[in-house]
This record gives sequence, C-alpha cells and structure tokens, in this order.
Amino acid sequence: MIPDVISALLLLAAAGCLPFNDSQFNPDGYFWAIIHLLCVGAYKILQKSQKPSALSDIDQQYLNYIFSVVLLAFASHPTGDLFSVLDFPFLYFYRFHGSCCASGFLGFFLMFSTVKLKNLLAPGQCAAWIFFAKIITAGLSILLFDAILTSATTG
Repeated sequence: MIPDVISALLLLAAAGCLPFNDSQFNPDGYFWAIIHLLCVGAYKILQKSQKPSALSDIDQQYLNYIFSVVLLAFASHPTGDLFSVLDFPFLYFYRFHGSCCASGFLGFFLMFSTVKLKNLLAPGQCAAWIFFAKIITAGLSILLFDAILTSATTG
C-alpha cells in the first residue's frame, strides 16, 4: 500500500511540474488531460464503491472505452474543439494519422495483455511486466510523435 501511495505522489508531482518545463506548452492539451484524470478518478471511485461486477475485465475495459469516446465527443462541441479540428495543421499528414493509429493499437494491446497477465502471473511478476510494457510504449511514442525533449522535461 505504501509503495502505491509513494508512486502516485511521484507521478502527481511529475505531472504538476511538466507544464512549467514543456517547450511545446498548449493549454488545450492540459485541459483535456485534466478532464481525462477526472474521468479516470471517477471511474476508479465508482469501481471501488460497486460490488464485484458480473462483467469480465475485458468487458469493463470495452465499456470504459465506449463511454470515453461518447463523453469526449459530446464534450468537444461546447469547448469549440469539434469544429477547430478542421484547422489542425497536421490533419492531412500521414505521419500524424499513423502515430494516432499506432498509439491506439499499442494502448489496446497493452490493456489486453494487462488483463491476460493478471490471470496468468503472480501479482509481483504481473506488475513488473506491466511496468516494462508501459516503458516500451512511452519510448515508442517518443519516436512516433514529434517532441522536443529538454533535460527538465525528461526528468
């Protein structure tokens, strides 16, 4: 329990410092990141408060993804992001679309493998493999997306 709390606090501190060291700062991206964190937090609270579900882990993830897409689609209209997407400078670049698809597929396979690993391995081994997979995914995303990395941002 204590390592989980320390890990969460370190992650929160890193996320809090990132906007001050981001060379490509865009407030819209951070707005959507906060919305994502609130949705994930609400989902976790709801998940903990409910009695064990009859749905499998994969079914719960599918419902979570469908709910997220629907929620974000409706939320994009009042913020103006729905129509401003047509002005996005990288809209017609194949690399942008390829990176988005790669991110989606990698995220899906990471979720799928996480669910399968939880059923096959001991909790410690599962946590190590999940950590390793997230590091690989983060490394690949840096290669696919154009990012300016400074020492402060990397730290």
